[in-house]
Amino acid sequence: MKIVLTDAKTVFDSQVTSDPLKAIGMVSEYGLLKYDEVAEAVADADMIICNKTLMDSHTLRFAEKLRYIGLFATGYNNIDILYCRSRGITVCNAGSYSTNSVAQHTFALILEHYNKTAMYDQYVQQGRWKRSPTFSPFVYPLSELAGKTLGIVGLGAIGQAVAKIAVAFQMNVIAYNRSEKNIDGVRQTSLDELLKASDIVTVHCPLNSDSEKMFDSSAFSKMKQGALFVNTARGGVIVEKDLYDALMSGHLGGACIDTLSVEPMEENCILMGAKNCIITPHIAWAPIETRRRLLDIVTNNILQFLNGTPVNVVS
Repeated sequence: MKIVLTDAKTVFDSQVTSDPLKAIGMVSEYGLLKYDEVAEAVADADMIICNKTLMDSHTLRFAEKLRYIGLFATGYNNIDILYCRSRGITVCNAGSYSTNSVAQHTFALILEHYNKTAMYDQYVQQGRWKRSPTFSPFVYPLSELAGKTLGIVGLGAIGQAVAKIAVAFQMNVIAYNRSEKNIDGVRQTSLDELLKASDIVTVHCPLNSDSEKMFDSSAFSKMKQGALFVNTARGGVIVEKDLYDALMSGHLGGACIDTLSVEPMEENCILMGAKNCIITPHIAWAPIETRRRLLDIVTNNILQFLNGTPVNVVS
C-alpha cells in the first residue's frame, strides 16, 4: 500500500517524524508540493495524507487507486468533499489535538500585550536598566488581567479551555456561540453585547460562511475604545484592512494575530508594522507534544479505516 504525504514540511521536523506511518505502508514523503505537482505525485497512491494541499478534481484526476485521504488538520476546506464522495474516497480529519496549545498561545499573546515582557527584555538588553535612576523603571505601561472582561467568540473545545484559564486569572468571561452551552464561569450573550462589553475579544470559531469576514469595520467599531482583539482561529474571519484602520486610528488598543487570510504572509500584508499589533506565524498549534498527538490521531484514523471501522469521517 502506498501512502503519499504531500506537504510533510508543514508537520514534521527532526523532533516529529513520519516513522509511525512507515509501519503501515510504503511512504512517499514530499516536503511541500506545488498545486501543479500534486496530480503526478499522487497518481499511484492508495492513501494521501495532507495538511493544506488542495485536493480537487484536478489534483486527483490520475489517482485511480485512491481510497483514503487523511488530514493533518481539523478543518477540511482544502478538500473537495463532493468530488471525493463521488469517487468513493473516504476523508478523515483530526480533531481536538491542539486544544491546550492554542489556549496556551492565546494567553501568551494576551500576556505579552499587557505585560510587555519582550519590550522590557529589550530595554534591559540595550543596557538601559543599568542607567535607570530607579530599580523599577516604568517605561511601558502594564495592566492586570484580573477584573477585565474577556469575550470569547466560539465555545468549542478551545474556547472552553480559554475560558478556564481566564477564570483562573479572575477575569469576567462572556461568550458568543451559535448554540447554548452551560460552562462554569461563562455567561453567554449576543455578539453585539460581547463586542461592546469586552476588554479583550478572542476568536475561536471555525471559518465558514457565517464567520467569514465577521470582524470588519462594523464589528471593530462596536468594540470598546482601547480594547484588545485576538485571533488564533482562521485569518479569513477578519477583514485585515478594517483591523489595520481600527489599530491606526487608536480605536483598538492592540491586536494579537496568529493567522492571516494568506499564509505565509504576503510581502504587502497591510498588518505588517501596524500599531500595537503582535503577529506570530500560525504556530499556536505547533508545540512538539501537540504535533505528536496529531500524528497519533492520523495514524489511528488510518488503522481504523483499514480495520473497516473508520473514525473522524467527514466524507
